[in-house]
Amino acid sequence: MSVPVFEEFEPAPDCGCPGCARRRRDLALGLPVRAGGHPAAHGARRALVLVTAAGAVLGGGGAGGVAAALAPATPADAADAARGSDTPQGGRAPLHGPPAAQAGGGPLPGAVPTTSQISTETLRRTTRTEIINRAKTWVAAQVPYSMEKYWSDGYRQDCSGYISMAWNLRSNEWTGSLDRFAVRIDRTELQPGDILLFHNPANPTRGSHVTIFGGWTDYTHTSYVAYEQTKPRTRKQATPMAYWENSSRYVAYRYKGLVSGSTGAGSGATAPAGAAYPGGSKFGPGADNAHVTRLGRMLVERGGKRFYTTGPGPRWGEADRRATRAFQLAQGWKGAEADGLPGPHTWKLLVTGAGRDIGGSSGSSGPSADANGFPGRGSFRPGQSNAYVEKLGKQLVKRGFGKHYLSGPGPRWTEADRRNVEAFQRAQGWRGAAADGYPGPETWRRLFR
Repeated sequence: MSVPVFEEFEPAPDCGCPGCARRRRDLALGLPVRAGGHPAAHGARRALVLVTAAGAVLGGGGAGGVAAALAPATPADAADAARGSDTPQGGRAPLHGPPAAQAGGGPLPGAVPTTSQISTETLRRTTRTEIINRAKTWVAAQVPYSMEKYWSDGYRQDCSGYISMAWNLRSNEWTGSLDRFAVRIDRTELQPGDILLFHNPANPTRGSHVTIFGGWTDYTHTSYVAYEQTKPRTRKQATPMAYWENSSRYVAYRYKGLVSGSTGAGSGATAPAGAAYPGGSKFGPGADNAHVTRLGRMLVERGGKRFYTTGPGPRWGEADRRATRAFQLAQGWKGAEADGLPGPHTWKLLVTGAGRDIGGSSGSSGPSADANGFPGRGSFRPGQSNAYVEKLGKQLVKRGFGKHYLSGPGPRWTEADRRNVEAFQRAQGWRGAAADGYPGPETWRRLFR
């Protein structure tokens, strides 16, 4: 059986017409060039290229994908080009730049990870704060767009190089590979540091683009703060969901190496704060540190206020042990699992707001009010819509904490609700995890007392 071939035309190196410019760019990327007559005056020559080679460049898309990539330009294509919707990008590549860019475990030239190497264990860990802060560095530096140049940090100056930098990847990826480093999520789950990705497999250099989600601009969730690398330079601006063009084709993704953490100021939204377990030595008789204070505040938020006559404070006391044990018992744990000393699992449930509150309320189930009327943390999360959200909003307005509402409040949980709750929590003198904008039992009690 003969191997199918297609015709490719080499552009004249000194020709400035759009067709030659496009073909030179595609050849530089190693991508298949569109078939079609090239003006004889340009001195184009014909060459035969195997379809199988083109299929490899396109990620094994098969003959169907190649045929689509080689289809003659249509009027719609011309219209897209006129609007400047082309977003050319480089392919996968190692980091480049000065030796400093290779410090800290950066790869040597050619050290691009294979698909089998991309796992949660091999990825660099990062927080939402760090992602947004790295994104801001290019905005501040006004990094010029280029699919061929590399910034001083070693990352390519195009849209996917920008994501590679923000996610602190070990190589320069492209829109066709970024999804391997992430998990797909629903748009309603977007939080700062996640991305919105459109990859056009038929012709990756035409329309493919990716942005960093920086937070919703208002309660309607119809636009968001986008960090992106695009012509002429890196920018941060309000953008309609999901993008100006091809909106329906953008997919939301979350970096696999993400660890708990809050976002930076001004990012447009704040995720619940969190941190790695500090270790058992930080808790128990004789312990005196900030982790004990944080533990106590989280326990108070989960229904443990009654155990504290003062504090919580940095010095470990019987109130901390009793409150911790009450939380552990609420999870259904027995014996050594409910000894009143927080282990990694106890800590994780507290910092993420998961599990059951002291007194029986669940952080993940539907509304079921406790003695103070608090329905559980699960009622106040993105995507939730219920009467408790509206009741909360009306009380916030009544108490003078409704400035973030542009309309409403209503039954659907929005960023405006979270920001108003955060303002109320900060007015109580709380900080960190105790002022993350998500109401717990103590927030509810103080708001309605």
